[in-house]
Amino acid sequence: MEQRLDTYSRFPSGMREYLEAYGFHFSKKLYEWAVSKMKVKDEATGKEKKLEPWSKDEVDDMLKANGITIEHDKGYDVAYVANMLKADFYKKSLVDEAHLCKHIKCYLDDIDGDPCRAFDEFFATCIGKGIPVIWSDVI
Repeated sequence: MEQRLDTYSRFPSGMREYLEAYGFHFSKKLYEWAVSKMKVKDEATGKEKKLEPWSKDEVDDMLKANGITIEHDKGYDVAYVANMLKADFYKKSLVDEAHLCKHIKCYLDDIDGDPCRAFDEFFATCIGKGIPVIWSDVI
């Protein structure tokens, strides 16, 4: 793999320790923190509400029930991606569980994709929204 373009000598406090432990992937604590920030539109009221996230075990069971195996399943990446897709697309453009599972596979196992895509997009969103990650809390 080519050298990442974001490898510099200075990182936010605690990020270097996080990356040494987990690489550019989700730990359980980072996954839990990230999905706790996800919002959905309540179809009954039209108002914003917190996502009711799936656990990693629930995601793994759902993938298995739909005959999907993820090749690039590192840490809690698959659980993060499943919940991101649930928040943004489930029962909209991803009309059912089978389509959601296929999209999880396409996202994580893209043949020319970045194996760190989920983490990178999450962190870019945090940067863009000005949301600090307290890295020492998610190690």
